[in-house]
Amino acid sequence: MVACSLKRVIETVRNTCERIIGVLLVIILISPDSGSLAQDNSTIAHSVKKLSSNQRDTLLTSPPRFIFQDIRGFEFSDLPSSRSADIFLDRELSLKDNPQKGRPVLNWETGSGKSYLIPALEIPAFNLVMNSVARLAFPGSTEDGKGTYDTNPSTFWDKLANGSWGIDDDSFNTNQLMHPYQGAVYQDIARSTGLSFWESAGYTFVGSFLWVTGGETGSPSINDQIASGIAGNFLGEALFRTASLLLEHGEPGLWRELGAAVISPPTGINRVAFGDRFKAVFPSYDPALFWRVRLGATWTIHTSGASSSDLERNEAVADFSLTYGLPGKPGYHYTRPFDYFEFELTTGSNADHLVENLMTRGILLGKEYEFGNSYRGIWGLYGSYDYIAPNPFFRVSSTALPIGTTSQWWLSRSVALQGSILAGLGYGGGGNTTAQGDRDFHYGVTVQSLIDLRLIFGDLAMLEATHREYYISDVGSTAPPGSETIGHFNLGLTVRIHGPHALGIQCLLSSRDGEYAGMANQRQRIAQVTFVYTLLSDNHFGAVEWRPVGNH
Repeated sequence: MVACSLKRVIETVRNTCERIIGVLLVIILISPDSGSLAQDNSTIAHSVKKLSSNQRDTLLTSPPRFIFQDIRGFEFSDLPSSRSADIFLDRELSLKDNPQKGRPVLNWETGSGKSYLIPALEIPAFNLVMNSVARLAFPGSTEDGKGTYDTNPSTFWDKLANGSWGIDDDSFNTNQLMHPYQGAVYQDIARSTGLSFWESAGYTFVGSFLWVTGGETGSPSINDQIASGIAGNFLGEALFRTASLLLEHGEPGLWRELGAAVISPPTGINRVAFGDRFKAVFPSYDPALFWRVRLGATWTIHTSGASSSDLERNEAVADFSLTYGLPGKPGYHYTRPFDYFEFELTTGSNADHLVENLMTRGILLGKEYEFGNSYRGIWGLYGSYDYIAPNPFFRVSSTALPIGTTSQWWLSRSVALQGSILAGLGYGGGGNTTAQGDRDFHYGVTVQSLIDLRLIFGDLAMLEATHREYYISDVGSTAPPGSETIGHFNLGLTVRIHGPHALGIQCLLSSRDGEYAGMANQRQRIAQVTFVYTLLSDNHFGAVEWRPVGNH
């Protein structure tokens, strides 16, 4: 009897929910704003007015089940632009007869076929999966006397109503590496379903908010919201564009599909899960590119301010960097965020910090300019995310919005100078591995600058110099009050040997000055030399040629 009663209750609830959904769909369609949700479908030939009263009643009491049966074929963004529920209901009947009819396919040029609903479902689902995995992987983790991941609707609502935002005590790698990658997944979920950078950025920010309020039981943290909700956009866009570039150049066979899925997992998953719906590859418009892969070994030749036991002096390293949209290429324009960007990933053999550097910066809003026939550039507002930890005793990471320029100048017939100069504000963390208060690094509003120059000698060699400076203030931080000044200077020479093969040497000088109330000032220095084999994408080291033949 109890089982039968329970079954009837479940059936009643289900039927009620279906009726509510059906009514809501009709309300959405006849509302004044419904046209903005949909695409026009001129193939519908009949009006629901011709339906019998029994057919009308059936549709209104049993909502369009194909929405749930095949989300690949139809969802809210697919609704016809007409504000009439009649047309929608008629289309529902026609799709029952032919499920493939009217199925949308993504068009990046017009935006048709993109989805607002799919990422709105996938991002919370991703958070639920992460929370479930964390519960299994870290069952003993606690925060404020509660299981870190033992969340439920009650804890979520309590955070929304009463939660006070602060700075959490997670490790540097968790906060500054894992959280930005988490945000990158949010960004790429939305991007892979056809949404623009800015639309996807909104989903990323909301996805991060849902995690800090519903994914963990601790107080919501400002640093996590910035790292995943903002830095995740910059990292995710670079990964999405790189994956799309791999698919765009050449037939997207098995290996290219797998490669794109490794670079941007949401892109690969949605391309498989939704069939032809999202198979259209994001158009790059053929930017000027330069990438390189470096393999080598690093020797630490000088340290000060740290115990030698804290440092692994020699290690193997691997590095990949990509410059996308170098200025000067005729016909290429910067109309979309990240039409120019730089991406760099460095890994080492030290198991304690496999990822040594992960950096990306791209133009968000900018404009092209030129001087004479030898100088081309872009300037504007950039978005940047830096994670720099090339040694185990001090490191820095920042999310920022700098202003600056990227350009190329032909100094002679074959010698070119490329470079970027940026400066701006952000929010970051950095410091020593010796704990400062509750953590081993310091958070705060960050002032930062970058000078990145490459002097290219035809197809023979490239001399490069990069200086990064970060001042992490005590604004927006926690105790103990203080500041960090961290600098990184890299000088490198790459000489081409044959074809795309080259050899190089890199010299890195890193410095840290930490000042905290009630503590002695901390001063650390490290000098490292790296010898590398380099595989180049371009025998001319990425120099862009725009000059007419005979003028150079």
